[in-house]
Amino acid sequence: MKTKKPRPASASSMTIAASDGSGSFSGYLATPKSGYGPGLVLAQEIFGVNKSMRQIADDYADQGFVVFVPDLFWRLQPDIQLGYTPEDWQKAFGYFQAFDVDKGVEDIQSSITALRARYGVNGHVGVMGFCLGGKLAYLSACRTDADVAIGYYGVGIQDLLHEADKARCDVVLHIAALDSYCTPENQQAITQGLADKPGFAVHIYPEVDHAFARPEGEHYNAAASALAHQRSHEALKRTLDLA
Repeated sequence: MKTKKPRPASASSMTIAASDGSGSFSGYLATPKSGYGPGLVLAQEIFGVNKSMRQIADDYADQGFVVFVPDLFWRLQPDIQLGYTPEDWQKAFGYFQAFDVDKGVEDIQSSITALRARYGVNGHVGVMGFCLGGKLAYLSACRTDADVAIGYYGVGIQDLLHEADKARCDVVLHIAALDSYCTPENQQAITQGLADKPGFAVHIYPEVDHAFARPEGEHYNAAASALAHQRSHEALKRTLDLA
């Protein structure tokens, strides 16, 4: 019988002042049982800081990371937590279309800075994101002082390849071969555009679709998810000084 994984020692919230002085935003904070470890900013999908994102944060806290999931949609509406019904998908796409990507990256930098200064964080902070968050992870490598950036099935990266030369850290991108949001042409543009860029690793997973790493999703693929997780964990351990 499979035993349920224990919850992290601490699951709470943290509030951060926006760098542009426009207000403050909060997010979900998961801390390992030891109370100490490298930091990880988790950039959300288009569904907000929902149960799925909190579970990912808990899982990484169990692995020794201090994880913060910032509410990146706070400028539109605070505390959005959507599911995956047709109605929620429609709402999610509305928020996605209204979202200011540049401000979102600024908020990620504020989250990195706050985590780095937090007691119990070893000074190293990475960024990991899914879907919209996958694109934000890529941009975090180019625009923030993150120590590593990992993006799962990021949307729109092919239009941002001109920023790759500004990347200051290692970047790992996980791409689903059947992803309709990242067509084969876009996948080719990404792989070719980043092929000669130091620090970039692009992995394409055959026969899987968008959100293949979301356990409750219709496209979840356990084998591809496990391989992507292994690659992510190796990159995080290598760059964030995980004990």
